[in-house]
Amino acid sequence: MNRAKTTPASPTGANSARNAIVYNTDFAVSGRPVNPDLLSVIRLIRQRHESVLQATRSPSNSESLARSLVSLRLAENALQKGELLARHPDHPIQIAVIGPTQVGKSSVTNVLLGTDMARVSPLAGFTVHPQGFALGTGDTAWAAAYFGQSATPLDQLSADRYDAYALTDAGGAGHELAPAVVWDTPDFDSVDADDYRAGVLRTVALADVVLLVVSKDKYADQTVWDTMRLLEPLGQPTAICLNKVPDESAAALSRSLEEKWRSVRKDVPAPVVVLPYLEKGPGALVAARNALDGVLRRCIARVHRESQGAHCQELLRRHWSAWTAPARVEHAALAEWRRHVEEATEAGLAVYQRDFLDHPQHYETFQRALAELLTLLEIPGVARALLTARSIVTWPVRQLSRLGRSLSGHKGEAGQEIAVLRQAVDHLLLQLGETALERSEEAGAMRDWWQEVAQLLRREQRLQADRSYAAIAAYHRAFQPEIEHTARQLYDRLREHPAILNSLRATRLTTDAAALAVALHTGGIGVQDFVLAPAILSLTSLLAESALGHYLSRAEAELKQRQRQQVTELLGREPGLALARLPERLRSEGRFQLPEPALQSVESEIFSHA
Repeated sequence: MNRAKTTPASPTGANSARNAIVYNTDFAVSGRPVNPDLLSVIRLIRQRHESVLQATRSPSNSESLARSLVSLRLAENALQKGELLARHPDHPIQIAVIGPTQVGKSSVTNVLLGTDMARVSPLAGFTVHPQGFALGTGDTAWAAAYFGQSATPLDQLSADRYDAYALTDAGGAGHELAPAVVWDTPDFDSVDADDYRAGVLRTVALADVVLLVVSKDKYADQTVWDTMRLLEPLGQPTAICLNKVPDESAAALSRSLEEKWRSVRKDVPAPVVVLPYLEKGPGALVAARNALDGVLRRCIARVHRESQGAHCQELLRRHWSAWTAPARVEHAALAEWRRHVEEATEAGLAVYQRDFLDHPQHYETFQRALAELLTLLEIPGVARALLTARSIVTWPVRQLSRLGRSLSGHKGEAGQEIAVLRQAVDHLLLQLGETALERSEEAGAMRDWWQEVAQLLRREQRLQADRSYAAIAAYHRAFQPEIEHTARQLYDRLREHPAILNSLRATRLTTDAAALAVALHTGGIGVQDFVLAPAILSLTSLLAESALGHYLSRAEAELKQRQRQQVTELLGREPGLALARLPERLRSEGRFQLPEPALQSVESEIFSHA
C-alpha cells in the first residue's frame, strides 16, 4: 500500500494551502521494488566509463564518454533516491536550486529562505559543494543515508574535497515551504565544473522540485538546455527563475524561455518567475519571495513520489543504448574472435580429415586394430610353428604389445597421426595470427583491441603449440582402448563363424604372420609394411571376402567416427578453448569488460514494461 504524508497544520493562514498537499512516498520500477542488481550494474557501468575516460587518448571518444558519464551518474543517483524513499519514506520535500555560473543561485536561495544563509560571492565557481538549508525539519538521518556520510558544517567545507555536503538548520517552522530542504548547488558550466559536477547530479537526483536559475546573459547557453533535456525523464516539477532582468526585457525573455523549453522537451513548459535587480528595495524583495514561494508551492503540490520509479526507468531506457554501445562493440569483437577460433579449429579438423582419416596411405588406426586381432588369435594349443616364431623375439607377444603401445611416437605406427594433428594445430595458430593482424590494421574503434590480441597470440604461440602437442600425445595414448575394443568386437564376431576363425588361425600359424605381428607391436616395422606383407594381405582378403566383409567395413567406419569425435573435442579444448579465452587476459585499462549476461539482465529489467 502506498504511504502518504501530509504536513502538520500551521496556525498561519498562509500555510493552509500547504496543509492540503499530499505526496506519496513509495518507490518502485514499474510498480516493483528497486532491484539492487540494477543499481550495482549501473554503478559498474559508470565506474568502467570513468576508467576508460581516464585512459583514452582520443578527443572524440573522450567527449562521448564524458556525456555518457553525466547521465550515468544521474541515473545511479536516481536509483539511490529510490532506496532512500524505501528506507526513509517520510523525508522532507527537497528543492534543488540549479543553474550556470554567476546567475545568482545563492542569492535566490537566500530569497527563498528569507535570510542570508547561503554564502554569496561575485567569483565564478565559489560554491563547489551542495549546501542544504532545512526549513522546519527535524531528523536528518535520511541525508546521511543518501549521501553516504554525515553533513559537514557549512563553515568547514573545503575546496580540496568535493565529496562533502552541508545541511544547515534554517529554522523556518512557519515558512511557506516547510517542511522542506532548499539546496544551493554548484554551477554546471564553469571551467572547473567537471571537478564538482558529481555533487550537482547527486543533489538534483535527490530533488522533488527543481528551480532553474538563469540570467539575461545565460538563459540561452547550451549547457542550460542540455541539463534540462537530461532531467526531463525524471519528471520533476520545475520552475524557472529569470534573475537580474530589467523590467522592459522580462516579457520577451520569458517568451524566449518557453520557446527554448519546447525545443528540447516534450512536457509543459515550466512557469517562469522574473526577479528584478534586488537593489530596488525591501518591497521588491518581499514580492520576489512571494512569487517564488507561490510557484514552488504549486510545484510541490504536483510531487508524486510513487511515480518516480517509472520516471527513473524512463531515464535508463533513454540512455541505455549510449551507455552500453562501447561494451557492445567489445562484445562484438570478442564474438568475432571466437568465431575465427571456431573457423580455424574447423579448418584444422579438415586438415586432419583429409591428411589422415581419408588418406589411403596415411590412415593406420584400423591396421593397428587388425594387429590386435592377430594377438587375440594367439590362444593355448596353437601349432608349434607359432612357438618357433615367438622364439625369434626376447619377450612374449603380449608383453611386447604393451611395449609397442608405449612407443606412440614411432614414425611407423603412431607418428603419422601425431604429425598430422601437429600440422593442424600449426595451421590453426597461423591462421588466427594472420586474422588478428589483418583486423588490427583496419581503422575502427577496436583497432587497439585487435592489436593487443595479435601481440598476445604472437607471444604465446609457442606455449599454445606445446600445450596442444602434449594434449595430442595424451589423446593418442588414451585412444588405445578404442583400438583394442574394435579388435575384441572383430574377434567376438569371428567366434560366431567357426569356419572363418579356423581359416584365420591357419593363416596365423605361418611364421611370417607371427613375426610381422610381433614386429609391428614392438615398432620393428611400420604399419604400411605390415599392411603390404603377403601374410597380412591374405588375412584381410579372407576377412573381406567372407561373410564378415560388411561387418569389417562397418567396424572400420565406427572406429574412424569415434576417432574423429575425440579429435574434434581435442582441438576444441586445446587449443580451441584456450584461444577463445585469450582476450580475457588483455589489460583492463581502456577496456569496458562489462559482462554481457549482466547487461542483458538489466536490459530486460528496464525494457520489460516499456
